[in-house]
Amino acid sequence: MLKSLDAEEWLQQESAVIFDVRSPAEFARGHVPGAFSLPLLEDEERAAVGTAYKQAGKEEAYSLALNLAGPRIKDLVSRARRLAPGPRVNIHCWRGGMRSGSMAWLLHAMGFEEVNVLHRGYKAYRQWVLSRFEPDYPVMVLGGRTGSAKTEVLKQLATRNEKVIDLEKLAHHKGSAFGWIGEAPQPTQEQFENDLAGELNLARESPVLWLEDESEHIGRVRIPRPLFLQIRKAPVFFIDIPKSVRVPHLVHTYARYGDEKLEQSILKIAKRLGGLNTKLALEALKRQDYERVADLALDYYDKTYDTGTGHRDPSTVIRIHTETIDPVHNAGLVLEYKHKPLHGISKTYAV
Repeated sequence: MLKSLDAEEWLQQESAVIFDVRSPAEFARGHVPGAFSLPLLEDEERAAVGTAYKQAGKEEAYSLALNLAGPRIKDLVSRARRLAPGPRVNIHCWRGGMRSGSMAWLLHAMGFEEVNVLHRGYKAYRQWVLSRFEPDYPVMVLGGRTGSAKTEVLKQLATRNEKVIDLEKLAHHKGSAFGWIGEAPQPTQEQFENDLAGELNLARESPVLWLEDESEHIGRVRIPRPLFLQIRKAPVFFIDIPKSVRVPHLVHTYARYGDEKLEQSILKIAKRLGGLNTKLALEALKRQDYERVADLALDYYDKTYDTGTGHRDPSTVIRIHTETIDPVHNAGLVLEYKHKPLHGISKTYAV
C-alpha cells in the first residue's frame, strides 16, 4: 500500500522506520529525528539534476536522475531492508516529488507492505516544526546561578514523573563560554529546532513542562523566539546555592578536560571579565588552581545571571536557599514549592 500523508499523520506512524532520500548534505543540515539517510542522489548529482531541470526541462532532468541513481538501486534496497526489518516505512524528500515517489514505488515493489510518503516533503515537515513553537505550554523554569547543577536537578525531576526538556542536552552545550567543553559538536540551528519540536510535541498533553532558565542563545544555537518569550514569563524556581558550594562542582565538571580548553574559554570572555581578572584567571590556570579560576569566572557569571533574573516579573520568582549541590535533595525542594501561590513580591525559602 502506497499512501501520501500530511506531516501530522505521517509523524504519527510510530512503528515505521523513516527514510530520508535527500542528498547527504541536505540530511546533514537538518533531518527528522531518528531518520536514516537513504540518498537517491549524491550531492553533486543532485546539483547536476537541478541544473538540467532549469536548462533542459523536467523530462531531461528525470532521465539524468534515473541514469545516475540506477547503478545503486540494488544497494539502496538492500540497505533499506537491513534498516527496516518490518513491513512499514515512512519516506520523504524535499518537496514530496520525484525522489520520494520513485523510492516509494521501488520499496513497495520490493516487498515493503506499507510505504507512507510525506506530502510536500521535508518542506512541509519544517512548517510543522515551526508551528510547534507557537502554542502556550505550561512552562515552569528551573533557575539558579552557574554551577548549581540544574541539569542534574532536571534529571531528578524526570525520574519523579515530571515532564522535562533538557535544552542544553539538545544543544550539546551548557550555555556558558565553558559550556562546549566535554560536549559533542553542536547541531545546526535547523536540527536543534527539529529535535526540540519533537520533544515539545511529546509534551503537549503534560500538565507541567520543566525547562532550564537559559539565555536566548545556547552556544551557537538559538531558542526559537516564541518559546523563549514563554520561558521569560514563566514561574522560576531559583535554587540559591552559595558560591563556595558551586565552585567545587564546577572544578569537578570542567577541570578534567585539560587546561588548553579552559584557557580557550577564559579568553572568550576576556573583555567581559576585564583585563585584571583575565590575567589572574590565566595565572591561576598555570598553577592548576582550578578553584581560583572558577571563583573568578563566577564573579562575572553571577552578576550576569542576577541581572537577567532582575528583568523578570518579581512575582514569578521563588528563591529556594539550599546549602547543598545534591540534585536529589534540591529536586525535592523544587517539587515541595511547586504549588506555592505566586503573588506580590519574589519569595525566599530558607531550607
